[in-house]
Amino acid sequence: MKKLLLFHFCIAASLSLFAQVDIQQEPEPSFPPQTVEMEEQEKVYSAVEQMPQFEGGNDALLTFISKNMVYPSLAKENEIQGSVFLSYIVSANGNLSDIKVMKGVYGGSELDREAIRVLKLTNGKWSPGKHNGKPVNVRMTLPVRFKLQ
Repeated sequence: MKKLLLFHFCIAASLSLFAQVDIQQEPEPSFPPQTVEMEEQEKVYSAVEQMPQFEGGNDALLTFISKNMVYPSLAKENEIQGSVFLSYIVSANGNLSDIKVMKGVYGGSELDREAIRVLKLTNGKWSPGKHNGKPVNVRMTLPVRFKLQ
């Protein structure tokens, strides 16, 4: 019985301690509701009426990549091969930005870096995508295949 009374006393004492703590919260500032609209130049589309095009078309892009790609020696020695999937934005002025690896090759970070290096070489050789007749930013995906002969 004494233990039960002691237990209730401890709980009551701890509750009174919490009740005495004065927490002052600052009132949250109230702002009038605003709508933030992204400017047309900043929007990034994934599909548009006219997609961006490498000068000369897809065949020219594949030729450019194969001529400029250097198979990394470490990946070659370890017989690492596979596809690197790159994501990038072709801007309204035809330049590339936000190049990143969506999916790389396991153990092949050298392949990822080489794919990015070669894609960067194509910068400025793109015609922009068009939406409603205006050049716009478009996110693209490019698979780059590394295969040992």
